[in-house]
Amino acid sequence: MFPLETDRALAEARALGFDMAGAVTRGESEHMPHFRRWLDSGLHGRMDYLSRPDAVRRRADLDRTLPGFRSALVVAHSYADGRPADPPGDPSRAVIARYARGRDYHRVVGDKLDTLAERLEDLAGRPFRRRAYVDTGPILERELAVRAGLGWFGKNTMLIHPRRGSYFFLGVLLTDLPLEPSTPFTEDHCGTCRRCLDACPTGALLGYDRHGAPVMDATRCISYLTIELKGPIPASLRPMIGNRVYGCDICQEACPWNDRFSAPSAEPAYSPRAELDSPSLVGLAARLLEMSGKAFLREYRDSPVSRARRNGLLRNVCVALGNWGARAAVPVLERAARDRSPLVREHAEWALERIAQPADSG
Repeated sequence: MFPLETDRALAEARALGFDMAGAVTRGESEHMPHFRRWLDSGLHGRMDYLSRPDAVRRRADLDRTLPGFRSALVVAHSYADGRPADPPGDPSRAVIARYARGRDYHRVVGDKLDTLAERLEDLAGRPFRRRAYVDTGPILERELAVRAGLGWFGKNTMLIHPRRGSYFFLGVLLTDLPLEPSTPFTEDHCGTCRRCLDACPTGALLGYDRHGAPVMDATRCISYLTIELKGPIPASLRPMIGNRVYGCDICQEACPWNDRFSAPSAEPAYSPRAELDSPSLVGLAARLLEMSGKAFLREYRDSPVSRARRNGLLRNVCVALGNWGARAAVPVLERAARDRSPLVREHAEWALERIAQPADSG
């Protein structure tokens, strides 16, 4: 007997607006060997927080994160906006990944998980030990989501559901409750499709390895280059970034499961902020140049783009301006070339050289 019925717990999650929910219990991670091989190959780049020995151990054993762990609720919250793929036709405008155009999902999903925990305490009739994570802790969220029946690992390394696509945030509520596990998702519906692999401009998606796990070279991923990488973007990769200044949706936009089944999210918090919805590259650069680092964090304190910091985002915008290649970008790039940040100056100078190149070669 389970003092808290799992079906009731999952119904509470859906009542809070989560699109999918499932439960998992204690069990050895099947994905951990793939994760260790990925780290050993250096494909995580400079994301050293992933390879810290304590973090690796905690991913392998959830008891290290929540002593007495017995079960977890895994939830998915859609951020799909119903729009078609971002057209490349206007390179003068910045493309920001869909998930980052509205409020910070860490707070939105985290608040809902806290509320869910309170409701479950009422239903269980007792307090219980718990920890909630939204893309911030040493947890293999996507493996847990597969075990909870929410989808499969796609070739683009994303979690994909055959009737909902992949535009989801995942949240995990670790508990010491004895919940009944959901039926795991066991099928792989990618088949021979390789649209995401072919669409990736930098070749970051490597397909399945010989063990059957999808592999990404994060050091070539546009999301990594524009968000996680804190130093200079490799010059050879800059032209491939195009006008994407924060994150990337290309592999998801190419996915037929999103094309067919992705429906707009009902969460108003994910509605795009006007200044993050295809803004002018020149206007965005000018705005960032007027900001200090602290002013940037104040302005975007409730937005995912705060992760890039002022200098990182301005670096990305300079690259996009260089890829646009229009003379109209020169005045703002000349300002950026005098910026207090060496990182910004270096990328602005690269962009100016790139714009001047066609004229010089003629």
